[in-house]
Amino acid sequence: MRATDLLKISTQNDWDAATDHPFCKELADGTLPLDKMRWYLVQGYKFIDEFVRLLATAIAHAPTLADGVPMAQFLGLVTSTENTYFLRSFEALEVSTGYQNAPAAPATRAFQDLMHAARTSGRYEQMLAVLIVAEWSYLTWANRYKNYSTDLPFWFSEWIDLHTGEGFENVVAHLRDQLDNVWVEIDDCRRSKAAAMFNDAVSCEIAFLDAAFEIRQAKRT
Repeated sequence: MRATDLLKISTQNDWDAATDHPFCKELADGTLPLDKMRWYLVQGYKFIDEFVRLLATAIAHAPTLADGVPMAQFLGLVTSTENTYFLRSFEALEVSTGYQNAPAAPATRAFQDLMHAARTSGRYEQMLAVLIVAEWSYLTWANRYKNYSTDLPFWFSEWIDLHTGEGFENVVAHLRDQLDNVWVEIDDCRRSKAAAMFNDAVSCEIAFLDAAFEIRQAKRT
């Protein structure tokens, strides 16, 4: 069995909680309260900052140019199409500059700290473990809802689009292949640390979605 499959199975209950979350269900059917989506977008944009740094560092640690190119192409998409999606959504949902600049919430900070730890570890497998959770978990839940209603507002529908389709599936497949390949070359100690990163990332995903879903009335001033 693939190493990445074993990692997912090791945290299956949490994985299922992260990929079948009520936040995602309501986003996909358009019933998610907009204050929850505003909070999610604001905090998610803070996540993107550290994610870009982690992805760029992983590219630098890729064994060969061929290993790094798919990640570099994905980095270009995150910093262009995905970045623009956030900015367009902020404008459409009337998210003030002040609210956009709100401090990172505890759940956001925890994920930022985990990505920072993976990035500064100097270990390719730890970087991949966190990146894989961030992207594979989103592919899993977004695929469930990719046949959404045609009248779904773009701030919901395009978020699903960004995490489905052949291009994104290829990104996830490449990240998984990279970790599967390096797994056979590292010792048990390094495997254990990478597995801990994977598990912690799944926990962070749950905590972030929980925090977004529990928002009552967000202040946007």
